[in-house]
Amino acid sequence: MDKIIIEGGKRLSGTIPVSGAKNAALTLLPCALLTEEPLTLRNLPRLADIDGFQHLMNQFGISTAIAGSRPEDFGRVMTLQATRITSSVAPYDLVRKMRASILVLGPMLARMGEATVSLPGGCAIGNRPIDLHLKVIEALGATIEMAAGYVRAIAPDGGLPGGRYSFPVVSVGATENALMTAVLCNGKSTLHNAAREPEIVDLCNLLVAMGAQIEGIGTSDITIHGVPRLHGATYMVMPDRIEAGSYACAAAITGGEVLLKGARIEDMEATVQALRDAGVHVEPKADGIYVAAEGKLKPVTLSTAPYPGFATDMQAQLMALLCRAEGSSVLTETIFENRYMHVPELNRMGARIETKGRTAIVHGVDKLAGADVMATDLRASMSLVIAGLAAEGQTQVHRLYHLDRGYERLEEKLALVGAQIERVGGD
Repeated sequence: MDKIIIEGGKRLSGTIPVSGAKNAALTLLPCALLTEEPLTLRNLPRLADIDGFQHLMNQFGISTAIAGSRPEDFGRVMTLQATRITSSVAPYDLVRKMRASILVLGPMLARMGEATVSLPGGCAIGNRPIDLHLKVIEALGATIEMAAGYVRAIAPDGGLPGGRYSFPVVSVGATENALMTAVLCNGKSTLHNAAREPEIVDLCNLLVAMGAQIEGIGTSDITIHGVPRLHGATYMVMPDRIEAGSYACAAAITGGEVLLKGARIEDMEATVQALRDAGVHVEPKADGIYVAAEGKLKPVTLSTAPYPGFATDMQAQLMALLCRAEGSSVLTETIFENRYMHVPELNRMGARIETKGRTAIVHGVDKLAGADVMATDLRASMSLVIAGLAAEGQTQVHRLYHLDRGYERLEEKLALVGAQIERVGGD
């Protein structure tokens, strides 16, 4: 396996281009199932998860064509066309590595009247059941069957009638599946306590561009008036707020300054506030976000929460930054129960972090030391890279397949701003 080798202690300075959002792209791709016409997505990040989803769409008989594939380019353009869907089954071999595969269930059901999807995989960061996906799809009129590790959804004769559902807890994925199901229902559907993440707004905006009728975009109460058909569209994937926040932490821990080109501050206000609380200067610019370290880092106390709260996908990266703060920080993880697997690896690098249930206490240290560390999930892998950039000596990060799922050519982007970092083949 490949590994990343970092020689720490280099101050980051310059411009980092922010890629299209992984979490948005994985929601926009299955929208191609909703129409016979071409769907073109611009600013699509080059990631392992995107490649995996493309293969899944090909499994259904959907044609995919890629443009903008010069090696020096970040991002690309993909056109998908589902003129004829040849299979309504998402098999285990393609689904097991990527949890987002469950997002084909709703649009496939809405278009074809039935869908069969293997139970999904993804990062091992705790129990992430799909029960809310199934309950909201049932509320829209489907029948759900489960057998041999597969979920089958069936629409009644005449199509899905639509319905009303109130989420008992906020669920981003279930809200996305519900939206893609409801747009082709025969009647009106209402979603209460729906997720409000910018990626949800991005999905709604694409669906509207395809002819959907949606009210309450960006709020927790969404009304969808079903339409008989959707048409194709060309759409730009939103910038990745998690990638931008990750590079902001990388710049800050090295005492550096970077322009995160293309990032939108309005998508990441909770992250920006956490960085400012830690003593980092963050300023919106016409073409992105400027981030600069200003003196010593300060300790922070916060909890993860659904949007507009602090994103669980930024917890590990902020924790790495706070390892160098003067004083003790307290982080509480409220979304996933097993998302501190990076703590032992950070402690191997000289960090002082204690965990008590869902709470982590980060005691700031004067310095970190390079070490061999192992990535355990996508965001944990980035926290180790961030720590390695500030550590004395060499850090080697192993299990890069996690990193490649969510960060487009990370070592190239960090090298652009002065990091001494390289990817090499594993032993």
